[in-house]
Amino acid sequence: MDDVKPEGIQEAVKYFWAKRDEQMAKQKDGGKAGGAARSNGHIKGFESLVKDLFLDCDIPAGGIRTGKPYLPGYYRVRKQWDLVVLYKEVLVAALEFKSQVGSVGKNFSNRFEEALGSSTDLVTAQKKNGPFGAVPPWLGYVFVLEETEETEKLDRQTHALFDVDPAFKGMSYTQRYQEMISRFVGENVYDAGWFLTTQRAEDGSVKYKEPLPTANARTLQVAIEGRVNLVKAMLGE
Repeated sequence: MDDVKPEGIQEAVKYFWAKRDEQMAKQKDGGKAGGAARSNGHIKGFESLVKDLFLDCDIPAGGIRTGKPYLPGYYRVRKQWDLVVLYKEVLVAALEFKSQVGSVGKNFSNRFEEALGSSTDLVTAQKKNGPFGAVPPWLGYVFVLEETEETEKLDRQTHALFDVDPAFKGMSYTQRYQEMISRFVGENVYDAGWFLTTQRAEDGSVKYKEPLPTANARTLQVAIEGRVNLVKAMLGE
C-alpha cells in the first residue's frame, strides 16, 4: 500500500478552507443558520483520504458507509458516525471527523465531551448487548484544528477546586488537544487517531502540520492495515 502523500493531505486542507468559505457565504446569504459549523462538509477531503486507505486494503466500496450512518448505543438508542466500514457483516471500523476553527476556548470542552461520549456509548453497547458479535469495535478519531494565537498561547489556566493533573500545567490549547488524543489512544478510548493543525495566510495560501507523532496520517494508515488484516484473519481469510 502506498503511503498517504503530503500532496493529498494538502489538497484536503485546501478543500477544508474552501468549503468553509462556501458555507459561510451561504449562511450570510440566508442559508441555514450555523451552516459552516454544522454541515461538516469541509471535512470531506480527510474523510476521502481515510476511505481510500480502506479501499487499498481491499475493502469493497459498498462496505464503506458515509453520510452519517447510525450505530447502536447503550446510553442512547443510536449514534451517527462519520465513516463506518463493514466487511462480510463485521464492523471493521467506525470513525469520527471533527474540527475546530476559532473560539477554541469556548468549544474545547464540548469537543472532548463529544469524543469521549461517542466512544463510551458504543463500547458499552458492545459489552452489555454485543451488537457487533465476536469481533470487538475499532474506533478512530480525526481532528483538524485551526492554528491561531489563541491555540498556541502557553500557560492556560488550570485552577480547580482540587489539584489537577500536573501534566496539563503550562499547556496551550493545541498541546491539550494533543494530550487528549494521546490519552484516548493510550487508554483505548479510540484505537487510532489523526491530529492536524492548519493555518491560512492573508494571501489565501494554506499549510498544515501533524505535530503528534502517534496520531498522524502514517500511524493511522498502519493501524487501519492492522485492523483489516485482523478482521480478515478472524474470518479465516
